[in-house]
Amino acid sequence: MRQPIWTPSAERVAQANLARFIEFAAKYRLRAAEPRGRRADDYDTLWRWSVDYRPEFWRALWDFCGVVASRGPDTVLADGERMPGARWFVGAQLNFAQNLLRAPDDATALIATDERGRRRAYSFGELRARVAEVAAGLRADGVGVGDRVAGFVPNCAEAAIAMLASASVGAIWSSCSPDFGEAGVLDRFGQIEPKVLFACDGYSYAGKPVDTRERVAKIRAALPSVKRLVAIPYLEDAPGLDALPGATPFGDYGLRGAVPEYVQLPFAHPLYILYSSGTTGKPKCIVHGAGGTLLQHLKELVLHTDIKPGDRLFFYTTCGWMMWNWLVSGLAAGATVVLYDGAPTHPGPEALWELAEHEKVTHFGTSPKYLAALEKTEFRPRKWHRLLALRTVLSTGSPLAPEQFDFVHEHVKADVQLASISGGTDIISCFALGNPLLPVYRGELQCRGLGMAVEVFDPAGKPLEGQPGELVCTKAFPSMPLGFWNDPDGRRYRAAYFERFPGAWHHGDYAVLTAGGGLLIQGRSDATLNPGGVRIGTAEIYRVVDALPEVLESVVVGHRHDNDERVVLFVRLRPGHALDAELERRIRAAIRGALTPRHVPAKILECPEVPRTISGKITELAVRDLLHGVEVKNRDALANPAALDYFKNLPKDALV
Repeated sequence: MRQPIWTPSAERVAQANLARFIEFAAKYRLRAAEPRGRRADDYDTLWRWSVDYRPEFWRALWDFCGVVASRGPDTVLADGERMPGARWFVGAQLNFAQNLLRAPDDATALIATDERGRRRAYSFGELRARVAEVAAGLRADGVGVGDRVAGFVPNCAEAAIAMLASASVGAIWSSCSPDFGEAGVLDRFGQIEPKVLFACDGYSYAGKPVDTRERVAKIRAALPSVKRLVAIPYLEDAPGLDALPGATPFGDYGLRGAVPEYVQLPFAHPLYILYSSGTTGKPKCIVHGAGGTLLQHLKELVLHTDIKPGDRLFFYTTCGWMMWNWLVSGLAAGATVVLYDGAPTHPGPEALWELAEHEKVTHFGTSPKYLAALEKTEFRPRKWHRLLALRTVLSTGSPLAPEQFDFVHEHVKADVQLASISGGTDIISCFALGNPLLPVYRGELQCRGLGMAVEVFDPAGKPLEGQPGELVCTKAFPSMPLGFWNDPDGRRYRAAYFERFPGAWHHGDYAVLTAGGGLLIQGRSDATLNPGGVRIGTAEIYRVVDALPEVLESVVVGHRHDNDERVVLFVRLRPGHALDAELERRIRAAIRGALTPRHVPAKILECPEVPRTISGKITELAVRDLLHGVEVKNRDALANPAALDYFKNLPKDALV
């Protein structure tokens, strides 16, 4: 019988926001005429109610979280059976920024830090005032409802201020981190034609300053839509972007003493444009609505993550990843949002844990890649830091291996909820995530999100339990994209998510739904291996291989050979190690022992680097394409495009 690795205490359960919500929602459950006799405190029952009675659930959430709106909805859900096409909170009028900036003046809103030790803090009163000033500058520049405002920005306070100012005037915000190449930025911003561009003069990573002024000048020159460049001087040893023609320093932008104004707009008005990875062509521009983003984030932050006013929420991210948008929404829950810019291990592996201890972080967000790298060092956070405030560790970006659950509880903090969460840029939120009322089991995501009708389908569209299949969502939810930019008839949008299983959202993850209602994510289904017709998730192999002490990281792909597909594994080794016959034998033995003979690679090769997207995800498809002689169309979508050269130039006889 499986045993949980963590179980919430009775006190923690009693104090959880989700426990309060269960009581609060009782009257909405009665209105829904739900069958009597069901336990109201059982999560599975609550989840079932939330997907079977979606209008009642989402209205209960709206009221529980106190959404600020100048006008309430006439109808919570119209055309609810359409997928896509459902309309949420019809008639409601609200402003996203207003909902994020509603906490008391003296509460701490933002703490912005970086790898050089610089720190700034803003109260909600100070943040509201600065947002109002920048919003006045946007209005003076003619920015209004539906206009685009772009940010080529590090994870700094100015980025959050610019986004909130944009939202307050009804504009659409879109951002890239400054490590994007010029072509990668133009592939994104060139499609959406921003009217104002916020950009930094540089950034620092791993102790090295990177000057971006020349890149910014070229980007601006290639974007004729930009009427104003607002410069964020970020490097102390650089004069700043105000030296560029027409640039306005961020500190001078706006109107001092401006009063906050929030344009009231329909629930579904556009708020963000996010981008797909773009490794197979120009990235898709995914348009997200303000109301759906707000409600979904409130649900995830308040109920699933148990954020309370005064909590301190940190997530290691950049402005080019949706987790930045998710993180900043912590303001709506009354939390202090902790921003960090720089390398997570500079000057050493203790960097983020010193931050967590000093800032009294209650919720610490990271990735499996970071935890795996930390495990291979000698550093153990629990030994050197008093993480007294820490209640929850969040992880996303790729599947979290069972061994990493052990590492967190043994070497970070024993009594901490480790919440592995999974969703995506496509929905700017999660399908499966943590739950403060439930135990945590090694390797599992605790539960399906409330209001999310998540199932696992076989190839014929039949539901599965306990077997791997395609992760789908069978009913509409508020944070579905409004569509893709420049896709007027919605054809590309429908093709991306709804063609595989008509009437259901096909997410592209390969997953297992457990008997207890948890989920196992086994990787992207388009990267699923298929040797001998047996489908294998890549995450299973990474879990075994990356745990070996000699291996820093790995990438595994399917390679067509003799009218079949075989598994090919590439490993990046730690310095001082080589891929000799003995290490190959141990890798194969570890995979065979932990998994099955079908998982064992036909070929194991050593690579100098594993290619990853700018958000840190392994790009199996790019590697697979190169092995089959297919050129990767958009190298600028990668954080380390030079890593592809090894695979492109791999001698043909290496795979024989």
